[in-house]
Amino acid sequence: MLPIDLSGKRAFVAGVADDGGFGFAIAKALAVAGASVCVGTWPPALGIFETLLRRGKLDASLRMPDGSKFELEKIYALDAEYDSLLDAPEELRAQKRYRDRGDFSIDGVVENLREDFGDPCLDIVVHSLANGPEVNKPLMQTSRKGYLAAHGASAYSFVSLAQRLQPLMRERGAFLGLSYLASRGVVADYGGGMASAKAALEADARMLALELGRGWGHRVNVISAGPYASRAASAIGFIHKMIKYYQMNAPLPDALRADEVGNAAAFLCSPLASGITGTVLYVDKGYHAMAAPADVGGLIDALSGSED
Repeated sequence: MLPIDLSGKRAFVAGVADDGGFGFAIAKALAVAGASVCVGTWPPALGIFETLLRRGKLDASLRMPDGSKFELEKIYALDAEYDSLLDAPEELRAQKRYRDRGDFSIDGVVENLREDFGDPCLDIVVHSLANGPEVNKPLMQTSRKGYLAAHGASAYSFVSLAQRLQPLMRERGAFLGLSYLASRGVVADYGGGMASAKAALEADARMLALELGRGWGHRVNVISAGPYASRAASAIGFIHKMIKYYQMNAPLPDALRADEVGNAAAFLCSPLASGITGTVLYVDKGYHAMAAPADVGGLIDALSGSED
C-alpha cells in the first residue's frame, strides 16, 4: 500500500466559501490525508459560510470516510485582490461585510497565520480563486478595467500569495493553483479576460516553480479541471452545456466529481509527488486530449442549445 500521508502538515486553502466547489473538495481531501486545514474566505461570503457551519447545514459534506467530522482549523477573511489593507478603498473597508473582519488583505492573513501558529507554520498553499467581473462579455466588449481586474483576482493573486506566504513555509512546501482549458484553447463564452488570466496563471506557476524551487525547495503545480457546476461556475451561465458536451466527447464519459480534483490535489501536495513541479495536471476525464468531437450529432445538439 502506498498511502498519501500528510500527517503533521498544515495547509492554507484560499477560496473556500461553501461545500460545493473544488476549494472545499481539495481542503477535505488534504484533511483525509492527515493535514490540518485553514481556509481563506471572501468577506461578503464569510458570514453565510459561518452560519451554514454553525447550524450544521454542511455536516453531510463534512463527514470523513472514518465517520468523524472534518473540522477546519481556522477560517480567515480574505479578499485576495488586495495585498495590504491600505490597498482596499475606504468605502469598501466601511462596508458591513468588511468592517468587522479586521485585516482581510493577503498581508493580514499572513500576520494572522503567524500569530496563530508561529513561523514557519505552513506546508501547503492552494490558490482556488478566480473572478472576472466581465466574464459574460465577449473579449471585444471587455473594458480595460474588467480585463485587468480578472488578471489581478485570478492570476496575480497566486503570485502575491506565494510572495507573502513563502516566509511561513516549512521545508519542501507545495503550492497549487487551479486553471481551466480556456488557457490554451478557445471557449467562446468564457470572456472578460478570464481565458488570458488562466494562461497567465499557468505561465506564472512555471516561473514560480523555478524561483521557489531553486530558492527554497518548494514545488508549484496547477490542476486544470473540467467543468463542474459549482455555485461560482454556474454564475457564468453555460456550465451545464459544457458538462454535457464533455460527457459526450471526453474519453471517460461520466461527469467530473469534485472529489476527483481533491484527490489529485492531495497527491500533488504530498511527498509522493516530490519529483513533480512546474506542471499542469489535467483532471477533466481526458477531454484535453481530444482534437475533434467524438460525437458529431451531440455537437450539433450542444450548439443548438438542447438541454435534453
